[in-house]
Amino acid sequence: KREKIYIKYIYLNILGSERVSTLQHLTVRRGESLTVPCFYEEKYKSHRKTWCKGGEWIIAAYANTSTTGISVTDHPSQNMFTVDLKNLQDSDSGKYWCAVEIVGAPDVRNYVQLTVSSDPAVWVENSRVIGQEGGGVSVQGFYSSGYENKEKKWCRVKTWSCYPFQDSTVNISDDKNNRSFRVEMIGLQKSDAGWYWFSAGGVGVTVHLTVTERPTSKMILISVIRNIC
Repeated sequence: KREKIYIKYIYLNILGSERVSTLQHLTVRRGESLTVPCFYEEKYKSHRKTWCKGGEWIIAAYANTSTTGISVTDHPSQNMFTVDLKNLQDSDSGKYWCAVEIVGAPDVRNYVQLTVSSDPAVWVENSRVIGQEGGGVSVQGFYSSGYENKEKKWCRVKTWSCYPFQDSTVNISDDKNNRSFRVEMIGLQKSDAGWYWFSAGGVGVTVHLTVTERPTSKMILISVIRNIC
């Protein structure tokens, strides 16, 4: 059984945190893309979702629409909407908001502080990884100089829980000399699929894990027969 350390109070903004939740501090390399997951309560499934920018809360995009460099998709079955940001530049740095519109009342929201630079505090080799059920997957992360002694975390976004550096199915190693951070997950289950967060010193980047089904004996047999023929 996987041991997790629950640290919800660290990552959630108090304002609206029980209704809309997301990661507060994300970083990305200039010119690259980033996906921000925003979670909401069950009762907001049918409400319109928005992605807003700046202190004046200017609407940048609505759910299930796309504008230049921004695509917002609602996933009602998961009580979540995702914001895909493309070709990010330094000028895109700033405060953003995951928001749910409420008719006749203030909208509920939570903020994300985004930093774009040529040398981000944290980055990963692949932001989307795929593993097979029962198999394993690895994620390679890196961090900038000055973060060697900062606390590193590998967390599940949906449950706001973090894994210890060593347990039966997750192994996390921190190579301070090369400023690299490696996560290895084994014995993958379908329930492991979803969004994760690698962070150093409270600044992080998102990683999405897809878990595919294990091939059945019948599928393997058909493959062998085809190869023989």
